[in-house]
Amino acid sequence: MAILEVKDLHKQFEGFQVLKGINFELEKGQVMSIIGSSGSGKTTLLRCITQLETADQGMIMVDGSITFDSASKKKLSSEEKRKNQLKTGLVFQSFNLFPQYNVLENVTLAMKLAAERRPDFKENKKEIYEEIDDKAKVLIAKMGLSEKLKNYPCELSGGQQQRVSIVRAMALEPSILFFDEPTSALDPELTGEVLKVIRELAEEKMTMVIVTHEMDFAREVSDKIIFMDQGIIAESGSADDLINNPKTDRLKAFLSKVK
Repeated sequence: MAILEVKDLHKQFEGFQVLKGINFELEKGQVMSIIGSSGSGKTTLLRCITQLETADQGMIMVDGSITFDSASKKKLSSEEKRKNQLKTGLVFQSFNLFPQYNVLENVTLAMKLAAERRPDFKENKKEIYEEIDDKAKVLIAKMGLSEKLKNYPCELSGGQQQRVSIVRAMALEPSILFFDEPTSALDPELTGEVLKVIRELAEEKMTMVIVTHEMDFAREVSDKIIFMDQGIIAESGSADDLINNPKTDRLKAFLSKVK
């Protein structure tokens, strides 16, 4: 059974159709890259799946739960929406770290807010927060940032900031991690640093969807790739086949510019 299923997804902004009937499935443990020119709908697709935007039409299923269905009359409760949101984690291209919080605080903030809903929170607040801090420190150490726990975002390199944003997305243990051009704001040296982290997550069979312009990386790490053009999936297939043997003129033209 697919861990992510998107059917006939449509989204428009002020009358402009950004998504025009998107369909795809992703199995647990797979990595899918989304490629395409700016304005093709890639970021909007990610924002709809992660519930930062609400689609106009279609269906989205994440890890066994329908998170959006325009044909359903049933309205999700606030609690259901919250649980669904926790199934996805999104890493932004511009890091989006809170400048007033240090590394540890940036990583633990969402976990601590979620913990406040626990029925035993008031009685065990100190112990719960200590558990959260310990968990975060393990993840931060995994990213090679143990010495940066008390540093603020302005004291970190771009690559370090992006690694912190990856840890923050992982901390809530989402079923799927989404990356929106995670290296676009980095110079070439720091790009390699972040791509190494994503490769390691792929080796650990973390289910991921990655919007990227790094074609060599996409071919190396992805089980499948979809090429978006003007709001549709113009071509899709295995990584090697799609990049090495493009079938459409639009994909051939796109690859000639980014290779």
